[in-house]
Formats: sequence, structure tokens, C-alpha cells
Amino acid sequence: MRVSSMASDAVGAAQVILDERAVQLAYADEYWSIFEAIDAADTIAISGHTSPDGDALGSTLGLGLALRARFPQKRIAFLLADEAPVPRIYRFLPGADELVPAARYDEAPDLFISVDCPVLDRLEDAAEVARRSARIVCFDHHPARAEFASIVVRRPEAAAASVLVEEFLSFCNIPLTPEVANCLFCGLVTDTGRFQYQNTDPESFVVASRLVAAGAEPARISLEVYQSQRIEYLHLESIVMGRIRTVANGRVAYSYAYADDLARCGVSTDECDGLVDLVRSVGGVEVCVFLKELDDGRVRGNLRSKSAIDISGVAAAFDGGGHAAAAGFTFEGTVEEALASVLPLLSALVDGDSEPSAR
Repeated sequence: MRVSSMASDAVGAAQVILDERAVQLAYADEYWSIFEAIDAADTIAISGHTSPDGDALGSTLGLGLALRARFPQKRIAFLLADEAPVPRIYRFLPGADELVPAARYDEAPDLFISVDCPVLDRLEDAAEVARRSARIVCFDHHPARAEFASIVVRRPEAAAASVLVEEFLSFCNIPLTPEVANCLFCGLVTDTGRFQYQNTDPESFVVASRLVAAGAEPARISLEVYQSQRIEYLHLESIVMGRIRTVANGRVAYSYAYADDLARCGVSTDECDGLVDLVRSVGGVEVCVFLKELDDGRVRGNLRSKSAIDISGVAAAFDGGGHAAAAGFTFEGTVEEALASVLPLLSALVDGDSEPSAR
């Protein structure tokens, strides 16, 4: 039985590797076209989406650092889509101190590379850089209604954009330094929720293994991202925890933070990404929303699903986007108005209505 089990495990592992190789071959034309576009460009700008998370930043920096090492003669800029600072928990990433707000980048690059972004509008200020570039390339794992790049690697089934970047670098034999590996591992671990979300698949672990072999440090990334919170943030966390409520017989949970909560606790908006996971952790909850009031009066909503229920349609109802299990939107109105609009849609989802209507 032991030998049979080991043989079965070996066959399974081999199949994962074969499946991944098949994916790489399926995108061989795109990978070579992207490599040729990079090779032909003298100036390159790379950016992820606005309000960047670990995957947007990790993909930007990992790809950028790898290309700088491979093409030292090229001028490669790492851009932030908006004027907001790099979120504190990601400032440890190699190259993070070189990220430049796109509004301050005035060149017309030969090549613009978008990572982790399905629509041009989500690039915010970087969209203007993309428009004035000679060519646009896109690596993304979100569904998209239309493409804005001339060369696209889009795989919604991939766990993170960092997976696509790693596979591109591997396919093109561009070496992974420890710095590159740390950036990409951060993107993978945050987008899979430390390999706990539904998008975690065999490919995720294959890529994670290669990144660790290349020098990624899982313990350090875990320490910086998940175990180094400021006490001010923990005070805000306690406020959000105290506001958690459920509807739909406990299957939908929600909480929120006002702008003055953040001001009173001394927390910046870029520190709040993890608060939705507090709401998600309630037992029996299938879908949840966390709302954060912004300084300009708008409300940012983060949605999560713990089951097979797809919450991306709810985000789309408010002109947002994302995945089946994780999505977001921005609401023009108050926290109370946002709750009044989104909670009925989430309740309808858990009651079996898979097509929420727009507000």
C-alpha cells in the first residue's frame, strides 16, 4: 500500500508539471512576442493597478528587477498608478523605494507593461503613460471585457499575476535572483491568502517551490506582511471587529470604518487591506463585505467569498471588478448608503440568485 501510494503521488506530481508545461507552451507565441518587444525597447515603464496590493506590487517589482538584470542598458521605471504611498507592509520589497507615482513620470516609453490589471481605467494615472507609449503589454489573471494591450497573457484561472510573470521569466530563461523571487512570492502568498483561498491550486505550489529554490524567504515575507502590524492598526482592527454584523441568517457578514476612525487611530488608508479578512473569518459566513470611507467622501468596498459563490458580479454592479472569491468596488455615497445597496445583492447571492442586478 505504501509503495502504491508513493507511486500515485509521483504520478500526480508529474501531471502537475506536465500541465504547467502545457500552459507555457500554449502561451509560447505571446511570451516570445513580449520578449521581442522588451528586447526592442530602450525605455520601459511597468505598473500595476491603483490602490496596489501585494500581487500588483510584487509583479511590478519582480518583473522590473528581472528585466533590469537581464537588460542593464535599458531604462526601466517602476510606477505607482496613483499618488498614494506604497502600503507600509510592502515597503520591505526590493525596489519599493524606486516606485514613482505615474503622474510624475513624463516620458513616452517605448513599452508599457501592465500587471494585475484588467481595464485601462484601473491604471489611474498610469493609464496616461500607457496611452503615450509606443506599445502595451499585459500580464493579468482577471477576467476582462475588452483588451487594451497589443500583447496579452491573461489567465483568470491563475492564482496571481506573479504566477504569470514567473512562468514568463522561466520560459525565456531570465534568471530569478533572490530579490525577484521575494517580490513574486509576496504576490503569490498575498493573493492566495497564505495559500488558504479557493484559488490555491497545484500550480501555485509548483511556482512557490521554484521561487523558494531561487531564494524567496517565506518566513520573512510572513513576518513583514502579517506579523508586523502597528499598534495603531490593531486599535482600528478592534473597532472594525466590534462592528461586525451578519444578515441572511448569518451567511453574510459586514463591517466598516469611517475616515475619522482612521484619523483617530492614526492609520492611513493603505494599511487597511487586511481588515476584510477579519469579517471573512466569522464562522458560518459564506460572503462578506468590508467598507472603508475615503478622505474624499467615497467608500471603498472589499468583497470576499468563502464558498463557491461568485461575488464578482456584485462588484461589477458598482463598476468594480475582481475574481469569484475576491473583488472590490468604489461607491459614490456614504457608508450607510453603500450598505443599503450591497447587502441585498449579497443576500440574494446566498439565497441562490447568481445574477445580482445593478443598483
